[in-house]
Amino acid sequence: MFWQNRSKWLRDKWLKKVVIITAWLLVWQMISMCVDNSILLVGPVTTCKVLFEKIAEILFWKTVLMSMLRIIAGFLAGWILGLTLAAVSGYSNWVEEALKPVMSLIKTVPVASFVVLFLIWFRTDVLAVAISMFVVLPNVYLSTLEGIKSTDEKLLEMSAVYDLHPFDKFFYIYRPALKPFWNSCMKLSIGMSWKSGVAAEVIGTPDLSIGEQLYMSKIYLDTAGVLAWTVVIILISTLCEKIFLRLWRSFLEWQPKCRGVRGDGIVHETSEALLCIRKLSKGYGENKLFAKFNAEYRSGQIYYFRTPSGSGKTTMFRMIAGLEIPDEGQIFRNSKIAYAFQEDRLCESYSALKNLELVCGNTETAYQYLKPLLAVEDMHKPCRSLSGGMKRRVSVARAFAARRNIVLLDEPFAGLDEENRRKMQIYIEEYGKDKALLIATHV
Repeated sequence: MFWQNRSKWLRDKWLKKVVIITAWLLVWQMISMCVDNSILLVGPVTTCKVLFEKIAEILFWKTVLMSMLRIIAGFLAGWILGLTLAAVSGYSNWVEEALKPVMSLIKTVPVASFVVLFLIWFRTDVLAVAISMFVVLPNVYLSTLEGIKSTDEKLLEMSAVYDLHPFDKFFYIYRPALKPFWNSCMKLSIGMSWKSGVAAEVIGTPDLSIGEQLYMSKIYLDTAGVLAWTVVIILISTLCEKIFLRLWRSFLEWQPKCRGVRGDGIVHETSEALLCIRKLSKGYGENKLFAKFNAEYRSGQIYYFRTPSGSGKTTMFRMIAGLEIPDEGQIFRNSKIAYAFQEDRLCESYSALKNLELVCGNTETAYQYLKPLLAVEDMHKPCRSLSGGMKRRVSVARAFAARRNIVLLDEPFAGLDEENRRKMQIYIEEYGKDKALLIATHV
C-alpha cells in the first residue's frame, strides 16, 4: 500500500511539472506568434529546430565539451582552494583575520570587474576557469569555516584524548558538522559557476566556447541561435548539478574503514605505577577542590571515587586526561589514557560499531567489545536512535576497545537499570583486569 501511494505521488508530481512546463512553452509560442518578428523573438518550435541542427554538428560537441572543462575546472579549483584556506583559518586565528578582508573584497567586487582584470592578466581560454574559481571560492571558504567553528567541542576533546587518526577525525567528527553548510554551498556554487563562466566566455570569446557562439549569434542577430545556446546552457548546468549532487551525497554517506588510534598505549609487565599525582592543587575562585593531593595508581587495580557530587571527580579526571591544567603540582603518566566521559560523546550519526571502530580500527574487534553489553541489532543503529542507557554502554565499551592501560570511567552506571548495571559491573571487572581503572560513581 505504501509503495502504491508513493508511486501515485511521484506520478502526480511529475505530471504536475509536465503540465506547468507545457503551459509556459505554449505561452512562449503564442507571444512569439503575436510579435511575428524572428529578430525580436522566436518560439520554442523554431528554437528546438535550430538546436537539433546544431546537435548534428561535430563542432557543437567540441564547443560544449571545452566549455564544460573550463567551468568544471574553475569550480573544482574554487572548492579545493576554499577548503584549504578554511582549514588553515580554522587552525589559525591570524590567518582567518588576514583572509577576512580578501574574501569580503572577492564577494563584493562585481564579476565584470574581475573579467576585465583577468582579460589583462590571463589568456582568454583561461578566463572562464579563473572567474568560475573566484565566484565559488568565497562561498566555499565561508561555509567551511562556519562548519569548522560549529563542530562539537566535546567530540574534539574526545578525539584529542584518544588521539584519533586525522583521517577518522575529518570523516566522523568534522564531516557531519560541515554537512549542512556544504549542502547549501554546493547547490549555490554549481549554478553560480556556470552563470559566471559563460558570461566570462561571452566577453573573452575564447575559441570553442559556448560564450563565443552566443556572441556570434548576437552579432548576426540570430535570436534563435541565442535561445538555442541558452537552452544548452540550462540543460548542461542542470545535468552537472545532478551529477555533482549525486557524487556529493555518495561522499557524505561514505563510511571509510577507520584507521584506529595511533598506538594502543599498552604497557606490558611493569611494576611501576602507571599514573602518579604529585602535590596536585586545583580550584575555581575561592572553591578549592584539591590541595597538595598525592596518589599512585597501578595496573590491575580498580579505584573508586565515591565523593559527593561537586567535589571535583570530573575535574580530576579531566586533569589526568590532559584537558585541564592544575593550579599546582604534576601528573605523570606511563601509558596513554582512555576516557568514558560523563557525557557519552558519541558520533551520533554513526553506529555503535563505527564508534568503537574509531578507536580500535577493526569492526570485528569492535563487535567483540560491544557484544557483552549491546544486542546485535542495536550495534548497527545510528547512536542518535539509541536510549541513554545504551549510549552509556557504548561509551564504556569504547574506552576498553582503545586498549589503554589507564582507563577513566566517569559515572559508567548512569542511566542503567539494575540488570544492565550488574552486566556493566561484570564487564568492567573482566576487561579492567590488567589496567589502572579509575571509576567515579555515586553507586
